[in-house]
Amino acid sequence: MDSLTAHNLLYIWEQGHSASPVRRALLLLAIAHPDQPWDALTQLSIGRRDGLLLSLREQLFGPHIASVTHCPQCQEPLELNFTVNDVRVQGALRPAAGDDPAAELALTVEGYTVQFRLPDSGDLESVAGCCDGNEMQQRLLEGCIVAAQHQGEARTVAELPAAVVEAIASHMAAADPQADVQIDLSCPACHHEWQSRFDIVHFLWGELHAWAQRTLVDVHRLALAYGWGEADILAMSPQRRQFYLEMVQR
Repeated sequence: MDSLTAHNLLYIWEQGHSASPVRRALLLLAIAHPDQPWDALTQLSIGRRDGLLLSLREQLFGPHIASVTHCPQCQEPLELNFTVNDVRVQGALRPAAGDDPAAELALTVEGYTVQFRLPDSGDLESVAGCCDGNEMQQRLLEGCIVAAQHQGEARTVAELPAAVVEAIASHMAAADPQADVQIDLSCPACHHEWQSRFDIVHFLWGELHAWAQRTLVDVHRLALAYGWGEADILAMSPQRRQFYLEMVQR
């Protein structure tokens, strides 16, 4: 992909250095899909967004993923090794309008008929400052519910019974399963079992950060050794750049 150059990746890394996770995700998508407007990327459902980020991760760093976590019971470190396909959800339900990010879903439960859309990056950004989980859910629903009726009368989100709210949340999760990927883990030391959420935004940005730091160190070494400018060094293929680095170290 022509847009995934070392120069562009460093630019995105620099732009996202102090950005929120939501904005970092959009910056990554923007460089991978330069033909798509920012608003269109923002309106992708979270699952659709994360699926595209998984594909980007595979393009940049390959299909294999290695990480380390700790058992919440005994704090034993646990090495994780899996592939992108292991956390890529297949056969996810799609809205009736296909890939239209604004497509609406409908649900009827306990006499309430609700029309809603799936949460997107704009919705997550709008609730980023919420400290309370209930407030966050309330504001997300207010942004995503298009219309709600009971016995022919319009209802606000605040008027929906808890059972209806739970049904909407469950339906959203089923329609966009890539948005919440859980990995089953087991500690070999104490045999504790638990689930851990795989956050592709956090993981991919961490990898980009490590790559950027390594790349800038390489640029520094080659600039000192040969007097080349940053743009010329970044324009080299990774193989050629590595060859010159090995020559410098001899």
